[in-house]
Amino acid sequence: MAGTSIGETEEEGVEPVTVGEDSAAFDLGQQKISSWIYFGGILGVVLFLLDVVWIDNSTGFGKDFIAAVAGVSESHEVVMLILTLIFAIGHSGLASLRDSGEKLIGERAFRVLFAGTSLPLAVSTVVYFINHRYDGLQLWQLQSVPGIHQLVWFSSFVSFFFLYPSTFNLLEVAAVDKPKMHLWETGIMRITRHPQMVGQVIWCIAHTVWIGNSVAVAASIGLIGHHLFGVWNGDRRLASRYGEAFDTVQRRTSIIPFAAILDGRQKLPKDYYKEFLRLPYLSITMLTLGAYLAHPLMQAASFRLHW
Repeated sequence: MAGTSIGETEEEGVEPVTVGEDSAAFDLGQQKISSWIYFGGILGVVLFLLDVVWIDNSTGFGKDFIAAVAGVSESHEVVMLILTLIFAIGHSGLASLRDSGEKLIGERAFRVLFAGTSLPLAVSTVVYFINHRYDGLQLWQLQSVPGIHQLVWFSSFVSFFFLYPSTFNLLEVAAVDKPKMHLWETGIMRITRHPQMVGQVIWCIAHTVWIGNSVAVAASIGLIGHHLFGVWNGDRRLASRYGEAFDTVQRRTSIIPFAAILDGRQKLPKDYYKEFLRLPYLSITMLTLGAYLAHPLMQAASFRLHW
């Protein structure tokens, strides 16, 4: 990670030296085959346990969890909001406790706790949305409008390029490598300091326009609200961890996409495009296309659960 002294004066027209990390960097030569074999093994175990403990209606708790939440209200919109709220509390709540939690039980153990809580709640929320996305009050119908399908598809595709760079660190996500809280500064971070929020907003708007009913609106309100909280919470946690280094990154970046570039606080390098010509973004492209083609399979799998 390159660095400057904090508070260093940046000369006019000179690209400032980064104090944060280079996002989406991937050096094939530094990868260990054993680490990726270990990752594959962990992924397989996690998916097996998720299926047995949560997804499979004959053994898991997912069906009972959905039934308990659905018992609160007959409104699919209310249930959708409650599911999103529960996920947000579990996800952001544990993220807020990360510093103290890692000191108490260690980085890897806390990551297991975090994933073990977030994954089942996320699956429940997604499956309920898929199964009930057309059960709400129809507010508008634009699916037959020429160009809408292409616009929604393109917007959804673009939204996945706004994934937070830590998502690419799969070995840390799976706790094969020791998980770290990163201060990213390059790549997508030059456009917006909170790409996950921006991508979620794009995805929500696109799907709400396409579905056009009250359930989609409720899901979007919940998801966008959660990510807006994450903007404040994320900045707070990074400021606490990195102090003046984060202050420097904050001055050079913006929450609103392209704002720091337009007002001159962010100076793009001449070869900025190269920060996206990396294996993680190629993988995202392939996975996003694959997810689109797999929509019928995801819908069929969700329908079979009857959540």
